[in-house]
Amino acid sequence: MKKISTLLAIAITISSCVSKKKYVALEKENGEIKSELLKTKIAKEDLTSKFDKIQRRIEAYNSKISSLKQENDAKLDIVEGVTVVSNATRAKMRETLRNVDPEKLSKAKTLKDSINLAVAHNLKSAIDTSNINEDEDFAVNINETVVMISIADNMLFNSGSYRLSSKADTVLKKLADVINSEPSLDVMVEGHTDARTINTAFISDNWDLSVLRATSVVRKLQSKYNVAPEKLIAAGRSSYQPIAENNSKTDRAKNRRTRIIILPNINKFFALMSNTDDTVAENIIKN
Repeated sequence: MKKISTLLAIAITISSCVSKKKYVALEKENGEIKSELLKTKIAKEDLTSKFDKIQRRIEAYNSKISSLKQENDAKLDIVEGVTVVSNATRAKMRETLRNVDPEKLSKAKTLKDSINLAVAHNLKSAIDTSNINEDEDFAVNINETVVMISIADNMLFNSGSYRLSSKADTVLKKLADVINSEPSLDVMVEGHTDARTINTAFISDNWDLSVLRATSVVRKLQSKYNVAPEKLIAAGRSSYQPIAENNSKTDRAKNRRTRIIILPNINKFFALMSNTDDTVAENIIKN
């Protein structure tokens, strides 16, 4: 009987030891599981935070894309060096080109030619050219990255003078409207003379006259039409860049001119003018 009691006591003790070991093991396993759950929870919270940030970026990008699409209705956008003409701009060009002289339109072979015609037509429409010879007295041309407007001296000045005439106001106001409409524009005003020499009490020579005329235009644009002076450049070319011979009255009149050179955002216009060879004017009207 004593032996049996002893054996029972030993069995209970062994059983108790085994249960304690299992308990400790289970406690350890439980602790590891809780630790893993905590790590998982932290990781989930981290992922949720990152997801929220990504979602906000996506919403910001979508908002920007929507904004750009709206802006695309009013201007030209350049994408990866390829010219993209918005539908609104294309429609305006089609409408303008329908009013262009058919003979001139037939000579437009590239997108550059078509834009040239459209810009020239709109500027000439804005400025009353009904009583002048458009091709000689008022000409608009797009050359690579700049828009050049050539104005005969009789539209701005009295003969042999650098003082602006009263009829110059109409032309300069319209030009100021164009310049003020785009903050990124710079404008160079170039005076040109014919080859006849001039020397008066106020004008030393053709260099002097050409610069004084450019300065007169610049001052008027600044003082009367609120063009920012930092956007303006005054320059004189004297008689050294003629567009015609100086051996007749008609040709000398062609050389007496003021050239307005509008210098826009170089990247936009360089991309625009460098991708015109494969696009004919006809596509502008059809598409």
